[in-house]
Amino acid sequence: MTELFQLLQSSPLLFTGTCAILGLMVGSFLNVVIHRLPRMLELGWQQQCAELRGEPGTPHGTYNLVVPRSACPHCNHPISASENIPVISYLLLRGKCKSCGAAISPRYPVIEAISALLSGYAAWRFGFGAATAGALLLIWALLALTAIDFDTQLLPDDITLPLLWTGLAFNLSHTYTDLHSAVLGAVCGYLSLWGVYWLFKLTTGKEGMGYGDFKLLAALGAWLGWQMLPLIILLSSLVGAVVGITLIIAVKRGRNIPIPFGPYLAGGGLIALFWGQALTQGYLQLFSAP
Repeated sequence: MTELFQLLQSSPLLFTGTCAILGLMVGSFLNVVIHRLPRMLELGWQQQCAELRGEPGTPHGTYNLVVPRSACPHCNHPISASENIPVISYLLLRGKCKSCGAAISPRYPVIEAISALLSGYAAWRFGFGAATAGALLLIWALLALTAIDFDTQLLPDDITLPLLWTGLAFNLSHTYTDLHSAVLGAVCGYLSLWGVYWLFKLTTGKEGMGYGDFKLLAALGAWLGWQMLPLIILLSSLVGAVVGITLIIAVKRGRNIPIPFGPYLAGGGLIALFWGQALTQGYLQLFSAP
């Protein structure tokens, strides 16, 4: 094992490729998380409500990230190992179930490919060490949160809260920022959107965002420090506004239909992770020039 670590450390190209392959495999697991975690939460809430009503609840069998085995949602054909190779199986099957021929969502290979590309870039960007390990965890969590929020408009505490504490843990050794900035980032990240939420609600009587958005920004602040919060909010707001206006004009989406904000926060967080320092310095130099 020591020799393997030394080899990876001495060869940036091999390390980048290894992390890309790891990201590809983890991307396949993220598809399971994206599909099953919301259902697991729903079943848990139903059970809790039944208990509060004094009812025994509805038995639904074991359902988690491992059990039952993955199967086609149309014909219940069990997915074999050869049909579950990231990206490759989708291409070989031409995007269809081997048993019934039903279409497989292209999102599965897209998530796997994005995970591989971002994981490989993180390895190339940060090199062998704790910074890459943390970046991989952050990337994978943000990918899962993005897809889940698009599907359900939920940002599960099962991901956001561990992400926050993990960010603080990495910054105990100043991996991305100092611990003081990380703690302030978590506090300011949460309170900033919490304040916007209540200002909007008191002004309009409506809820403009969910509590999951507060927790996600707090987690990003814990990872990257309070200094990156303005950049993350600016980037996510700009992208969210452009996408929202486009949907209203081009797709005729109603103004009252909510648009999830989590994916844009995640995108802003990734940009800040990779290029935040350069963007901030460029901005300061631009406005400090005579």
